[in-house]
Formats: sequence, C-alpha cells, structure tokens
Amino acid sequence: MEYRRLGKSGLKLSELSFGSWITFGNQIEDGMSERLMDIAYDAGVNFFDNAEIYADGKSEEVMGEILSKKNWRRDSYVISSKVFFGNGGKHPTQRGLSRKHIVEACEQALTRLKVDYLDLFYCHRPDKETPIAETVWSMHNLIQQGKILYWGTSEWSAQEIMEAHMVAEKYGLIGPTMEQPQYNMLVRRKVEVEYSQIYKTVGLGTTIWSPLASGFLTGKYLGKHADDFRLKRDELGWLAEILLVEENFEKIKELNNLAEELSMSLPQLGVLWCLNNENVSSVILGASKEYQLIENLKALEFKDRVTPEVLDRIESILKNKPTHPQF
Repeated sequence: MEYRRLGKSGLKLSELSFGSWITFGNQIEDGMSERLMDIAYDAGVNFFDNAEIYADGKSEEVMGEILSKKNWRRDSYVISSKVFFGNGGKHPTQRGLSRKHIVEACEQALTRLKVDYLDLFYCHRPDKETPIAETVWSMHNLIQQGKILYWGTSEWSAQEIMEAHMVAEKYGLIGPTMEQPQYNMLVRRKVEVEYSQIYKTVGLGTTIWSPLASGFLTGKYLGKHADDFRLKRDELGWLAEILLVEENFEKIKELNNLAEELSMSLPQLGVLWCLNNENVSSVILGASKEYQLIENLKALEFKDRVTPEVLDRIESILKNKPTHPQF
C-alpha cells in the first residue's frame, strides 16, 4: 500500500480506502463487516469512510462496535462522517448544514462511532438554504474544539468550494481541505475539468467514491443474473438511470477484453484507472463479500501494466474524455 497526501494538507491517506455505504447495517451481517475491515486494515488501508445517512446511522454504529473491539491504535487510522441528510429524522432541524444540525450531527457521529474525534467531516451536499458563512464558521469551530481535524465537501461545485474558501479567508477561518466526488471511467467531468484549477489554487484533495460505478464496471451486469446487483437497489435508481444504457454495455465488453489481455480483472483495471489521476488522494472501495475486497486491493500489484499505451486504448474505448472550456 502506498499513501498520498490529502491535497495540500499533511495528512496521508492510503491510496485505497474502505467505505461502508449501502453495506454496513443494511446489506451485510455485522460479522462480515468486521471481516472486511480486518482485511482492509491488514492490507494497509488507513481510511474508513462513513456518513450519518448510511443506513440511517446504523452503518456508523456497526463500524463503531467493530473499532471498539480492535486493538488498532487510534493514531493508525482515519475515520470520517458526513452531515446533511440526517439519520432518518423528519424534522427540518434534523438535516442540512445549519450550525444546529452540523454540531448535533457531529456529536451523534462521535457517539455512534465511539471515537473522541472525527478525522474528516464532510458536508455531504451543498445547502442552498443556509448561508455559506454559517457552515464555514460551524466547521471551523468544531476544529477549534478538537471534535474534527479536517472538514470538506461532497458533490459540491467548484464555485461552491471556492465560495467557502473566500469566506474562510475573509474571516481567518479554516476552509475545506477535501472533496468527495463520484469518479470513474463513466463519470469524469467534475474531477477532471471542473476542479482542475482549484487543485492548484487551494490544494484540494479528493477521496473519490464509486470507482466501479456501483458495480457496473465489474462487468457483472452483462450476465444473466444482472438483476441481483447493486444498481438494482431502490436507493440507487438515480445512478442506474444514468449508467444502464446500451452504449455503456458495449464499452464494458471492450474494457473487459482489455483487462483479460492484461491478465487482470475489469474491477482491478477500473481501480487502477482512477489511481492514475494524480489529483485523486484516495479511492474508496466498497464490498459486500471478502473476495471482492481482496480482488480490488490486489489491483495494486498490477500498477505497472497500466502504461500510457493502455490508457490510450482505454480512451479509445470510452470516447468520453471531457474537454476544457475554451475562453
């Protein structure tokens, strides 16, 4: 395992990390969750990703129970949570990025995860109804109180991220360190084009999610049991509408042939393609079975096979390289 700086910060994250979205407290038994965390940690993973909304808080409870059982030194791993969607409450004060919800969500996450502080705390989505200054001040105060170490965003636009930095600069506050966007062979524009300048200006770090497009880039959707896979889950209907189109099925077939030619699996090729982007700080892996996680972690053994020539062949298959706007 190799480690990359989180943007311009001094924090180093494992280039492959592990997230609990969809699985913990929902899709898999707690014993399997523990086994997956063991596999990840033993392989050198030091970043475990979570959020208040995952299984309405149950995901964090499961992870917290696992962490409390381990003899892992707290300074050996990084834990995250995210705030915006709430953990199942229906009242207006139980979601969003108001000072009230940010503070309470942080306290609740600390309780569920059974830790004294969060290493990373993300604003899970932008909140159009809360002044950005209120959100920045709230995150800054949590850092000052020692409850979080770094704060960031998830699925924010470049403009919104820069607005947060402008507020931080104006008032002498700590701005966002990292962004957590979706990034994979089929979803590229935000990471490759929209954020291209702010990597340079503010040193943005990225912990990307869905490197395999929620399983679509495993090739499993080509089989006769395609209805059994992750994108068929109700909560992922919005992703399925974007990805499950005929054009993408053809690309998957060609990419799978290329992976076989390189003596690796399509998931491994997908993970390595993401890691090839120098602006990716960490690729968050998800898994519901041991073999899936082991296979994806093993991708690191094949880095040297993803040559510039292979990357060119991938581009010729994808035909979706985003272009920078002309001024």
